[in-house]
Amino acid sequence: MKQFCDMNGYKVEFSVDPVFGEAWHVFVLCRIKGKWVLTKHRKRGLEFPGGKREAGESIEAAAKREVYEETGGVVEHLQFLGQYKVHNPVKPFVKSIYFAKLSEIEWKENYLETDGPILLDVLPAVLGEEFSFIMKDEIVPLSLARLDGLYE
Repeated sequence: MKQFCDMNGYKVEFSVDPVFGEAWHVFVLCRIKGKWVLTKHRKRGLEFPGGKREAGESIEAAAKREVYEETGGVVEHLQFLGQYKVHNPVKPFVKSIYFAKLSEIEWKENYLETDGPILLDVLPAVLGEEFSFIMKDEIVPLSLARLDGLYE
């Protein structure tokens, strides 16, 4: 298990096992044809798709739905990478992290709170201001380390 503080100063715990209880949030690292698939959130900037699970929905179904809603991506394969807990004193939450291999990206007229898919050949080593704060803590590097050999 890894621990660190996020940009808000909250303690964050990361585990490769689902040890923090039931997750109601997802974060999905996506690839298609050798490219990373991110989305541009209108307020936060570039980030991997994710969001909240709906009542009666499995966490895996939430991951697939969020990817489709925010990017038009159709998930072909979904792989659990880990889970993290943010110890926000007002509203702590648990988020499950997945890797999704996409079979296609469908064009949509509406991507909800995002501007749709953004394809990148490489994730920059240093993320600029166009990237969301969600991409700038240790979760992305820890998740990428789990991906060794899973993607093209």
